[in-house]
Amino acid sequence: MKIFWFLPTQGDGRYLGTALGARPSNHHYLTQIARAADELGYEGVLIPTGRTCEDAWIVASSLVSATTRLKFLVALRPGLLSPSAAARMASTLDRFSEGRLLLNVVVGGDAKDLAADGIFQSHDDRYEYAEEFLQVWKELLTGDEVNFQGDHIKIEAGRLLFPPVQKPHPPLYFGGSSPAAHNLAANQMDAYLSWGEPPAQVAEKIADVRERAAKKGRTLKIGLRLHVIVRETDAEAWAAADDLIKHLDDEAITKAQKAFKRSDSEGQRRMAELTGWGASRTREALEISPNLWAGVGLVRGGAGTALVGDPETVAARIKEYADLGIDTFVLSGYPHLEEAYRVAELLFPLLPISAGKSKEGAVVYLSPVGDTGHVDVSSELRVAAS
Repeated sequence: MKIFWFLPTQGDGRYLGTALGARPSNHHYLTQIARAADELGYEGVLIPTGRTCEDAWIVASSLVSATTRLKFLVALRPGLLSPSAAARMASTLDRFSEGRLLLNVVVGGDAKDLAADGIFQSHDDRYEYAEEFLQVWKELLTGDEVNFQGDHIKIEAGRLLFPPVQKPHPPLYFGGSSPAAHNLAANQMDAYLSWGEPPAQVAEKIADVRERAAKKGRTLKIGLRLHVIVRETDAEAWAAADDLIKHLDDEAITKAQKAFKRSDSEGQRRMAELTGWGASRTREALEISPNLWAGVGLVRGGAGTALVGDPETVAARIKEYADLGIDTFVLSGYPHLEEAYRVAELLFPLLPISAGKSKEGAVVYLSPVGDTGHVDVSSELRVAAS
């Protein structure tokens, strides 16, 4: 099992939908989160994209030298870059990070955000464009000369002179819920990511993507993207969930839900349905599946659900998803610095994670009275940090 964390390049805080307790995601803060994730044993970090976020490529590039083993799952949106520019950027970052680059291909999104970036293609046209984009991108990363004429992209005598470390290319991750998205995943991707829907719904999506990939003679790894609110007791965890949205008013929720409905993303539609705002569901009825809470999606686009509970309960729910064939979990929590530690300390010992602690064999001295100038190493005060 591989556990990733999240870099909140759009800002962070203790509460949703309010400036109270908000934190700017400047370079210093993002470096703290990345270093914590690196030290704690997370596999990598997801870096999002959009006009409300800092640029994912520059963020990742700036954090390579601040970390040692952490991988960077960087958002790549076809349409913002030419395939050749994207290939050069990916190859350079992969070499400079010594093979720590992963790419999260993003095709869907809010219509206004897409228009602001100069993207006016229809839903299906974007996926057709992405298909051609990735075909050219992959061919360039082989180092061979590329000549391509498609319905959307044309390239003559293209060539990448500096190869990536990872062969044949840095792995491609992707999430989408529409038939067009599932086809793109089956044809081009290395890993398929689902948002945190109830297990039965996730299982249906996985089965469909795998069936489509099998027809192409391909297999994909499967991942899940969701939030986590874990505390030492169930009561504390649910109190923390309530606390996260305590400053939201109905007007803010309604405004956010209206904006989400502009999106032609099937995944966003499914998230909004889980939240159920404006229908019969109330704030008190946001537990849509055992320990799966839709409160984050009241005002946050994209991944809008969280697993809530004590460590044993949350670990059990994660293992239920793992039983569906999921081996990668991209987690997050507010605020992301403190929650990175909390998740690692409470959940990692209960999960079969692949990275593990980075300081195997290290020890820490626990003193009940603080720094007295003398450490008693002859008792239980000396414990293994690993």
